[in-house]
Amino acid sequence: MQTDDERYIGMREFSRVDAHIPLEIYRVPPDKREGIRSKISGEAFPAEMRALPDLDDKLLTDWLKMLNAKLDALIGMLVLQREGFCSLSLADVNISGGGMSFTSRERYGIGEVLELKMMLPLLPPVALHAYGEVVKEELLADGCRSAVKFIAMEEEIRDEIVKFVFKRQRDILREMRK
Repeated sequence: MQTDDERYIGMREFSRVDAHIPLEIYRVPPDKREGIRSKISGEAFPAEMRALPDLDDKLLTDWLKMLNAKLDALIGMLVLQREGFCSLSLADVNISGGGMSFTSRERYGIGEVLELKMMLPLLPPVALHAYGEVVKEELLADGCRSAVKFIAMEEEIRDEIVKFVFKRQRDILREMRK
């Protein structure tokens, strides 16, 4: 039989880690839940627009690819700024590929769907709009600890979260060895 802790957040099928990430949380009203889908911000560029063809002049090709990479980085930063990712508040979370928990002053009900706008500090940073269903609530003296199970999420997005979790675990192990 599963314990409450095993039931909440993806039944512990993924590694989890404590982290300090930019995060903003929004309630998703019941009438807006149909068709929600987690997404990585900045996915609007078609893949064929990102690749440059190779030219006969290798030096010119390398130079153009470097300029293209810089332009992609600048456009990415502008998209993040436009979508409000640069002004997110930092939050302490416990995150895995199956879900996350966080503390807040606001109380959310079990079964409520939340939009989690977050930035994963990878290189380059990954800006996500993820969705989670509240599966556990714990009242604290100064607020509430909520746990959500990720929903409406494709494997590509889950893989980015798992990549962040493993990077964070490696960082923690490096710090412990010092």
